This record gives sequence, C-alpha cells and structure tokens, in this order.
Amino acid sequence: MQQLLHRGAAMMQHREEALGASWDDLKLFLACAKYKSFRNAAEELGLTSTTLMRRIDRLEESIGCKLFLRDQSGLTLSDEGTAMIADVAHMERHAFNVFRRASRSSSDAAGTVRVAVTEGPGNFWILPRLIDFQKTYRKITVDLRCAMEQADVARLESDIAIQLEPPTNPDLIVAKLGRLHIYPFVSKEYENLYGVPATLAELKNHRIIKQSAPQVDDGAYARVLGLTSLEGIVGIKTNSSVGVLYAVERGAGIGFLPTVSIALGAPLVAVDLGVSHHADLWLTYHKEFRSSERHKIVVDWLKKIFDPRTYPCFRDEFIHPNALVPMMTAAREGFGLTGYVAATPA
Repeated sequence: MQQLLHRGAAMMQHREEALGASWDDLKLFLACAKYKSFRNAAEELGLTSTTLMRRIDRLEESIGCKLFLRDQSGLTLSDEGTAMIADVAHMERHAFNVFRRASRSSSDAAGTVRVAVTEGPGNFWILPRLIDFQKTYRKITVDLRCAMEQADVARLESDIAIQLEPPTNPDLIVAKLGRLHIYPFVSKEYENLYGVPATLAELKNHRIIKQSAPQVDDGAYARVLGLTSLEGIVGIKTNSSVGVLYAVERGAGIGFLPTVSIALGAPLVAVDLGVSHHADLWLTYHKEFRSSERHKIVVDWLKKIFDPRTYPCFRDEFIHPNALVPMMTAAREGFGLTGYVAATPA
C-alpha cells in the first residue's frame, strides 16, 4: 500500500511538472504510441527519426519518467506512458473540437469542405459530378483528396471521408453509401489477341494487373481466385486504381475493377470466371459538423450521388456488368452527367 501511495504521489508530481511540457511534444508522443516505431511515426510526421527521438527524450526528461520501452521490435508503452496516454488523447480531442467549431462558426452555406475518398470513386465518380455541384453552390469549395491512404476525420485530416472500412470512433457519424462490386475485365484488344480464360485453371496462361495499396485487401486476389499464390501470374502491380484501369484498357492484362467502370463507358469486356468480390463504401464525419450548413449540403449531395436506388451499381446485390450498362445509361442521362472519358495514349 505504501508503495502504491508513493507511486501515486510520484505520478501526480510528474503530471504537475508536465504542465511545462510542449503540446507539440505530447502530440509526438501520441504518434509514437500509435505507430509503435520511431521510424514509422517519423515518416508519417515528416520528421527524421533522430529529431523525433530527441523530442521524445526531451518530453521524458521534462516529466521525469520513461514513456516507452525501446527494443529492436519497436516501442512499447511503459506503465507511466500507459497512465498518461488517455489524458493526452483527451486533450487532443478537445483541441480538435476547438478547431472544428471555428471551422463551422459561420452558419452561411459558404467556405471550404474537405472530402477524402479512395482514388477510383473520387476521380471517376465524384469529380465529374463536382462540376454540376459547384454551379449550384458557388460559395462552397470542395477540397477533394483522392488517395488510398485513409484520412483520420477525428484528427482533422479531413472533414468528411469515404472509406472502405467503417470507423469505430464514437465521435464520428457513419453511414453506408453503397457497395462496390469488383469483377475481372480485359480490353477488347486483349480479347482479340489472347482470348479470355473460361475457367480459373486457364488463368495461369494470362497476366493480372494487381493493385496493392492501403485499404485494399492484398490477399483478396488469391483468395477469391482460389489460389495459394499469384506468383508468375501478376504482370503489373501498382498502388493506383486509376493505373489499373488504364493498364487494362491498354491491353496489359486482366484487372479487377468496380463494375461501375464499364457502366460509365469504359471500353472493357467482362471476364466470366464465376468469381466476384465486393467492398462497402462508408461515409463518415465528426458530430461537430452536424450544425454546419455547408457540411450538411455536401454530405446530402454525396449520399445522393451514391444512392443505390438511382445507381444500381452500388446496390448490395451483384448485377452483371453487361446488365448494368443500359440501367446506368438511363440514370446518367437523367442526372445530366457525361461520366467516364476513355484514356488515350500520349
């Protein structure tokens, strides 16, 4: 008991001394705890590992205790670090709330709304529709970030995010937008030159264009195809979904793309191997933005342009790509949109 009291008193003293600690250093402490590695945290923060280690050393010296146990496997929170992290995370949430409230301080439908989305839906679905959106809402600037790296809405990396995994943070509002159905495609040129596999067994005679990126299940390809390995089958591997579409369209091989690709007019041929895959799209934003008029406008607009009732390609049930073309053409014309523009060689 005496030891516990002594330790508790020591922790209180450390926390009082920590009042002089830099808030920037405390944020670095959170990043190191998240990534469990100086190198990974430094890359994310845009610092050198040496600078980050020096800043953490300074923080530990200022509060009088070690926050991490360091070994070759990485960083592990010490008992003191574990006791402190909840308080620092709480401080960070309050700091972010201050900035969020400032960003929505105007009730007028004007200002910037930052939207982060995966690359394919961002470039080929949202961006063309932004042209009509900005004609109606001239005072709203949509800052669209199209990347496979998932933006952390709770940490102010974006106001709104559309991602492939639902977040678990209770401060965030989450809604399912729809479902992307992934199907194998080739170009007409590729089909004319090499034919298409009729069975999975014939796939080994062809080449796959594979996307390898954050938010993409890297093992899904082999699992869906019932193979233990894709060695010798992958011809091109890229982190870009736009790159996959371009490579497939230019006849480089078989690519797994959302069925909406062909519905938008991409000159592709569906390869019927008896396999398909799907990924749900989740829209998320912070509760603080519920009373922001411009954020509500953008959220409602995003829900509208992904509405499965209007755009069948986003329904939960799978619809063959060939059947989608006439269904999506009618919906596209009704919405006044041009959709996909085929890539051409430079």
